[in-house]
Amino acid sequence: MSDPKIMVLIPAHNEQEHITAVVAAARRYLPVLVIDDGSQDDTSALAGAAGAQVLRQTPNQGKGAALLTGFRACLEQGCQALVTLDGDGQHDPDEIPRFLECYAEKGPNLIIGQRQFSKMPQPRRTTNTIGRWMYSLAVGQDIPDNQSGYRLVGRPLAELMLEDQSETGFELEVDMVTLCLKHRLGLAWVPIRTIYAGETSHIRYLHHLIHYFRVVFKARRIMRK
Repeated sequence: MSDPKIMVLIPAHNEQEHITAVVAAARRYLPVLVIDDGSQDDTSALAGAAGAQVLRQTPNQGKGAALLTGFRACLEQGCQALVTLDGDGQHDPDEIPRFLECYAEKGPNLIIGQRQFSKMPQPRRTTNTIGRWMYSLAVGQDIPDNQSGYRLVGRPLAELMLEDQSETGFELEVDMVTLCLKHRLGLAWVPIRTIYAGETSHIRYLHHLIHYFRVVFKARRIMRK
């Protein structure tokens, strides 16, 4: 299943409790690159000891900035695609083959791991459901999950994201969907487990809500051009 032209990219911030298990599981399928986004714990050391290539960016710059750093590094190493997943244990690395199989069969530039909102704790269930409706309305088609961080990104889309670089936070993942749709690069979903086990969230809810509204209206403008 492993392909040297595909890597796993894990943005991580203070994830010393989970990063060893996540890296070890992901390495069963693909090489792993961890972007340590200004962690103040042992995330980098543990990720490296588990077999990941590690790049550090300091100070903390946000998940979007970490993903862009990872995109650049993966492309420089000749990757044709990369699989992104979070370092907090909310994504099961054993589902990586689902993304690889979909990519091999259909070749989309963006494959999103679709979660089951009904299995999310409140208030995430409500915010994700409302966010899905809003975004789908903005882009004019049903988008069942636009914020899942578990996804496969093809090289053409990663290159577009590096050219754009207008988002550096969680909003980058929504912006990625918009660019994929606008440039008709191919979008697909694969079902994934919805895992919540008390992990520490780095989301600031009011900040996230304000910027989510902003990227939704931005998507509406882009799709209407």
